[in-house]
Amino acid sequence: MKSALLFDLDGTLVDTDADHLVAFQRVFAAHGVALDRSQYVAHVMGASNAMIAEVFLRHLEPDVQKATIAAKEQAYRESVGALEPIAGAAALLDFAESHGIGLAVVTNAPRANADLVLKAIGLDARLPIRVIGGELTRAKPDPLPYLTGLERTGAAAAHSVAFEDSLSGLRAALGAGLAVVGLTTTLDAATLLGAGACIAAADFTDPRIERLIRTRLPAP
Repeated sequence: MKSALLFDLDGTLVDTDADHLVAFQRVFAAHGVALDRSQYVAHVMGASNAMIAEVFLRHLEPDVQKATIAAKEQAYRESVGALEPIAGAAALLDFAESHGIGLAVVTNAPRANADLVLKAIGLDARLPIRVIGGELTRAKPDPLPYLTGLERTGAAAAHSVAFEDSLSGLRAALGAGLAVVGLTTTLDAATLLGAGACIAAADFTDPRIERLIRTRLPAP
């Protein structure tokens, strides 16, 4: 079995959490919901849209919940401007490609968001395999999205590494049997390590990441 690197998107490949928070605040306010950063971190970051609606929009009819979430995603997409990938991302993809390591994005973001953001950061063509949690029967924190990523890359969990920034994502990746690198874009290192990350890194230039990947590669 081969190896793969499986990347969450928001907060992992690109730091977009502040933009998502603003979009949520703007759209939710029309329905009497005030959302602050602590609530965002606790209940939104890494969660599926269905889970977010269950927490914040239970007072609305199901069709209004769906329309509200759709409006938020549209507001977010309209706000996307120039974006940069987290430092070292492109070099890490170079390393993976030179070693025959599979690559995939595994995200709870809608496909329209994922496609838009990957184009904005210049990694669209390099990450064509995209597992979208909302298109599966179960999204993160269930392991299914990561298990699907392993299946689509033809990789084994024992030889692969996931990259995450949220507790929801960490639980999903660990449940799939993956080693996980936690990105400290929002949560601190102690929180990520306490949740089971092998490494907590500020970005992809951390030399421990390549060393971890090498320990996971199958023997020749």
